[in-house]
Amino acid sequence: MGHDSRPVEPEQKRTGERLARWADSRLGRRPIVRSARRLVFPDHWSFMLGEIALYSFVILLITGVYLSFYFHPSSDLVVYQGDYAPLRGQLVSEAFDSTLHISFDVRGGLLVRQAHHWAALVFVAAVLVHMLRVFFTGAFRKPRELNWVLGFGLLVLAMFAGLTGYDLPGDLLSGTGLQVVNGTILSIPIVGTYLSFFLFGGEFPGDDLIARFNTLHVLVIPALMVVLIVGYVVLALRHRPAQYPGPGRTRDNVVGLPAKVYAVKAAGYFFLVTGVIFFMAAVAEINPVWDYGPFRPDQVSAGSQPDWYMGVADGLLRVMPGWEIDFWGHTLALDNLLPLLAGTLLFLAMGAYPFLEAWVTDDDSEHHLLDRPRNRPVRTALGVAWLSVYAVALIGAANDIIATRLHMSVNDVTWAVRVGLFVVPVLAFVVTKRVALALQRKDRDLVLHGRETGVIKRLPHGEYVEVHEPLDPARLHTLTSHEQNRPLDAVPARDGDGAVARRTQRLRTGLSGFLYGPGTQIPKPTATEHEELTGRHGS
Repeated sequence: MGHDSRPVEPEQKRTGERLARWADSRLGRRPIVRSARRLVFPDHWSFMLGEIALYSFVILLITGVYLSFYFHPSSDLVVYQGDYAPLRGQLVSEAFDSTLHISFDVRGGLLVRQAHHWAALVFVAAVLVHMLRVFFTGAFRKPRELNWVLGFGLLVLAMFAGLTGYDLPGDLLSGTGLQVVNGTILSIPIVGTYLSFFLFGGEFPGDDLIARFNTLHVLVIPALMVVLIVGYVVLALRHRPAQYPGPGRTRDNVVGLPAKVYAVKAAGYFFLVTGVIFFMAAVAEINPVWDYGPFRPDQVSAGSQPDWYMGVADGLLRVMPGWEIDFWGHTLALDNLLPLLAGTLLFLAMGAYPFLEAWVTDDDSEHHLLDRPRNRPVRTALGVAWLSVYAVALIGAANDIIATRLHMSVNDVTWAVRVGLFVVPVLAFVVTKRVALALQRKDRDLVLHGRETGVIKRLPHGEYVEVHEPLDPARLHTLTSHEQNRPLDAVPARDGDGAVARRTQRLRTGLSGFLYGPGTQIPKPTATEHEELTGRHGS
């Protein structure tokens, strides 16, 4: 074989240089040890959300190792002879038998098992809320895009870790969920049947599912999560933490706690989170598999509900009409396929948003000061709309429970959720945007006119007015230090540009106007306006 030594084309060279510069600006060059030694942590409560996720993950690892000593991941049938009398003498899987053994025979087993389950729920919730904090404050911008990708990957892995762990005991509730999972997999065109047979080790329910899910849950997914967490921490050490705007806080410094002080507080916070999770495990029963009984393919658990983080997928499945179409001699089960695609697109939109915003705004500068959500009305409205879809789908996952508890028709609840999936996000977007703009107007009035003191003053000509007090410099800085982006100007396409390039430019300009065009932000008061009105009030 010959060696191709042709020169690199200019366009390829520019593309390679851009990728190299992009990676270098995100990965940095500072030694990790020096970065960690000089690190300062902002002292704001919202940064504790990520700590809750980290500490919950540590608890998951510790309790998971303990449970693995007693759990038998096998679908082989045995006769239950344990201490739980109602099930004694019944045929159950080894997985179900060992789960009951942990719950009733192992000292502290039920406490550890419930702590493991509660820690999983807290972990997923903490990761999601942390990601939302990053989204609403704009902490995903350069140079922290990779942090966002790692956090998003951690959220997805946490959901799959919960799903695989939820299905390990081999009880009727988890088996009902597995039937839903199998139906969704089978709806995937071309490869669905092969994936189902591979996952279950044959036709559902198969004989290998518990063993394979145990490998994923205990080995594969935790290893990937550790890699993502380590990568996240390494990137956090290379880039100083982003901080909220305030006096003395600039793009070039961090105001907060030294690393040693932060480490002491973090240790105490870890024990606090551990105590809360074990307290929940001690007083709040969760996943009582002995009430559900062993899984049987011919039975379905009534009123079955997944854990909250999988509720969006279950809700979309429940409210989807039973549509099927024939395509090239094959039946496409749209009632499973479309909810799968909708849920996937919902999370992909979340993961891709930072790159879309950077492309739309043509913003290549580094950002180390966080946004107040009110100062980015469209972004905040989009985030709330995303949350509203999640919430409505979660309500759909409980349509049968809502119908029976409120004595309503399940069809009425289902139709309300169907309509809500299209109407509620639009309303949430409009209302959130208007609230953010109203808060901006309030901030503008505070800057120009000062704070209301509650003191009423009578003027010489008889008019009564309320006395306003100028804001202190710290508050004034917080309300006026943010940047206000402008939409991109429409750039006419060059003669050499093709139709695709022209459409891309128009799309980019249109989205830029959608984010920062007229009606998307209230202009900040200028220094001249502030001085004039302050002098007028002073006189």
